[in-house]
Amino acid sequence: MHSDGRERTDAFRQLVRLLAIHETAEEEIIHPVARRLPGGDGIVDDRLAEEREAKELLSELDGMDTDDPRFLKSIDRLRMDVLSHARAEERYEFDRLKDQFSPTQLKGFAAAVRAAQATAPTHPHPGVESATKNMLAGPVAAVADRVRDMIRNARDKG
Repeated sequence: MHSDGRERTDAFRQLVRLLAIHETAEEEIIHPVARRLPGGDGIVDDRLAEEREAKELLSELDGMDTDDPRFLKSIDRLRMDVLSHARAEERYEFDRLKDQFSPTQLKGFAAAVRAAQATAPTHPHPGVESATKNMLAGPVAAVADRVRDMIRNARDKG
């Protein structure tokens, strides 16, 4: 694998890690709070559907070689999906949370999100989108993911 391919692989692995951690924290902390708002179930269900699609695409991409022409096409689709999802989160979920909760409560949610991120899986796990499933499967998946990451890193550096 030449330098560009290695850089693309490293960048993709970092993206997978960041997205998996971000979505797990949202699923464990933000979505349950948002469900308590009027109309919150529909808002969260829509976000979960978007997240499920992104996790499935990430999982598919994670198994591809980053030099594969299909990878570039799929990563562009993922980029568009993630941007659309982020806009929907801001508009429909986060703005409503900001309107309904005090700055102190929001700071508490932010601290809880940071704690959830510290122990979240580092790879997507489609089908584990609920807070309960994340709490049950998340720690085991996180350990398995982190071991897999260490093995990959050691192999790639060796």
